Parts: sequence; structure tokens; C-alpha cells
Amino acid sequence: MPFLVSRRSLLRDTALRGAALVSGAGLLRLAASGQNVNGRRAFALIGDRYHNADYIRVALSKVFEGQGVTVDYTIDYTRLSRSLLSNYQLFLCLRDGMIWPNGYLGPDAYTSYEQGLENRGDFAEAKPQTWLTEEQAVAVKEFVTAGNGFYSLHNNSHVSLSSPTYRDVMGGAYIGHPPLRPFKVRVVNSRHPITQGITDFIVNDEQHYVDYDKDRKNILLEAENLDGLTYEKLGAKSIAGWAYDYGRGRVVFTSPGHTVHALWVPEYLKLQKRAVQWLLKEI
Repeated sequence: MPFLVSRRSLLRDTALRGAALVSGAGLLRLAASGQNVNGRRAFALIGDRYHNADYIRVALSKVFEGQGVTVDYTIDYTRLSRSLLSNYQLFLCLRDGMIWPNGYLGPDAYTSYEQGLENRGDFAEAKPQTWLTEEQAVAVKEFVTAGNGFYSLHNNSHVSLSSPTYRDVMGGAYIGHPPLRPFKVRVVNSRHPITQGITDFIVNDEQHYVDYDKDRKNILLEAENLDGLTYEKLGAKSIAGWAYDYGRGRVVFTSPGHTVHALWVPEYLKLQKRAVQWLLKEI
């Protein structure tokens, strides 16, 4: 008899998974397909005002597929701590450094919807605050220094703006980005284990511009808008990824990631998988 999933059971399962992720009451644990013979575990802190946690989790499911890694997802930034990280070998973060304690109007910052409200004056201006504490930044530093991996993705470079300690580990900091548009990502160091066998690819995404603080020999990727479109006065090119040893551990940053489509560009997906393997010292 074929295995059937009713619409009701499917919706129930989806709701339970969503509640576990969104509530912050616990971690949503998903074991990637493939036996976890090494007991590898990853902690993924994902989602913010501009990046829905659902698309990130769905996208990362392909990155960890077949890797033999159990991944715990959360949107609760308060959970990041020394004691929690002690249970893992990999920390992955795809979220920015902002929280909005007083809320905000409209679906995102790119709309003027709220400006048309008749009672606009009844609502406070949306003002962000930073969430990362120095204790949390030190916890990440100690985690990596001790021999573990840190994968910083997409807008996570924004967190570095609020902490020199975090920035020292992560390797750089966010500058800004233009709207979604196609650009090419080139492999500029094909000798690194992460980029071996990876070819250049085109992605339709936010082209993030970042400051990079470390040795330029560690740069793996460069992005360029082939139509000559620039961002402010920074030109058409930007650094798009790096990898280096930090203490006894390892750090990787790659910038594409605003949509599931960008994260699933075939060559980029292969690169992300290899980044996980390198961070776990499997390649």
C-alpha cells in the first residue's frame, strides 16, 4: 500500500516545525540525510527582519543533505552562549545584528506604506538596536579558537559592526548593498579545498559590499556586476568570500544568500557543502 500523507497531517507537521523555530522556546533539530557516524552537530542562528527563517532553513537543508551532520536551528539570538556552543562543532549564522524592540510598520524597510496612514503620528519610529553582547562575541571567539568551525553567511557581516571581537573572528564587516540584480561570482583561489572543482557562476541576489580585514591570500571569491552597475562609489566589484584558520579552528564567509534561489545556484550549493566539510576538517 503506498505511503500517503494527508493534507491535515502535512499542515500539522509544518505548524509544529514552524512553532519550534519561531517560538524560541527550543531548537528545531533536523538530522541531515545520511548517517551521523561522527556525531557532528551544527548550531544555526538564522532569520531577521529582512530574511525569513523559513527560506533559510529550507535552503540550508540542501547544504547539509548527505553531510552526516545534525543541525539545530533557532531564531532566538539570546541562546547564543559559551555553554550552548560547547555542544557543537560548527556555528553557522545568517542574520544581521539588529533587533527592533518597539516594532515597525510595513513588511520591510523598502516600503513607504506606513507613511500613508491617517494616524501615522500614533506610531513610534522604527529604531533598531544591536543584540550581540560582548559575552556572546567572546563565546564565539573561544569556540573557534578551541578548534571548531564558524560559517558566516550573507548579511551576517552586519553583526561585526556592533562588536570588534566578533569582527576579529568573522574577518570583516558589512558596508551595504544595491537591490537584487544579476552579478557574476568568480573563484579567485581555485587551490583552496573549498573551491577545488568549483567554477564561476551567475547569481541574481543582493551584491553585498564588505570590508575585509585579514590577509588577502585568504580571499576565495569576487563578485562583479557585468553590466557595469556600481554601488555608491565602490565600483562594480566586491569581495564575496574568504576562508582562514583562526586559532585551532576555521572561519568561512560567503556573501550570496538573500533568497533560496541564490543559495541553490548549483555551483554555489556545491561550494557551501565543501565549506561545511572544510570547517569540520573533513577536507
